[in-house]
Amino acid sequence: MNANSSANPITKRLEGKVTLITGGASGIGKTTTRLFVRHGAKVLIADVQDELGYSVCKDIGSESISYIHCDVTNESDVEKVVDMAVSKYGKLDIMFNNVGISGKAESRILEFENDNFKRVLDVNVFGAFLGVKHAARVMIPAKKGSILFTSSLASILVDDISHSYVASKHAVVGMAKNLSVELGQYGIRVNCVAPFATATPLLTNALGKMEKTKVEDVVSSVANLKGVVLEPEDIAEAALYLGSDESKYVSRLNLVVDGGYSLTNPAFSNALKILYS
Repeated sequence: MNANSSANPITKRLEGKVTLITGGASGIGKTTTRLFVRHGAKVLIADVQDELGYSVCKDIGSESISYIHCDVTNESDVEKVVDMAVSKYGKLDIMFNNVGISGKAESRILEFENDNFKRVLDVNVFGAFLGVKHAARVMIPAKKGSILFTSSLASILVDDISHSYVASKHAVVGMAKNLSVELGQYGIRVNCVAPFATATPLLTNALGKMEKTKVEDVVSSVANLKGVVLEPEDIAEAALYLGSDESKYVSRLNLVVDGGYSLTNPAFSNALKILYS
């Protein structure tokens, strides 16, 4: 059934709000774009994946969505998309710094390529910094706004994960906390969403283009919360909450969506099972 039909009305929690989503052409960004438009937001997608970006706009088929090419590591690109949001829609209410890369799957420090490390931080940290810098430029005079980042479970729990990715996500959370203090004086909230593993193109590609269902099976097998599968829609719902007025007094939060996984360490119990099996 169509969520917008009279038989199943939806409360439009972002009615009239203007949102800029980086990396909105695929994965979590694409799913969030769909959800935000459904909740009444006007959304501008900023991405380097032009074909996918235009495809999302065409698929949604709404005047409330636009696409613009943007390399988040290029300040003139970021400045341009923020200016476009304001010129096209008159304001900017929500800035979702979602774009991110994992880089090459290198986990050993002696094998790590310097250029790989720099590239991941350039996109994940510097790109997010530029997004905030230019969003704040228009939000501060308005004395309101919501700035979001996609962090990761890697911002609080580390394992055999790329050093550059872990470092970048810790940096994003630290930056968000610092910004929440400065920008709170202007009525601007700053928060992060930290997802557990979900079968987005970022993860499936990092796992050697593993099939989506296989990724979900692997994640579910190690998950703490059983009986449900973490999907991009769940992360989008978290972003919806933090972007909406329902979280009007929530700032500096790193909202972890992991079903309690980060609270567990099954190593000891697994060792005992092996010992006594």
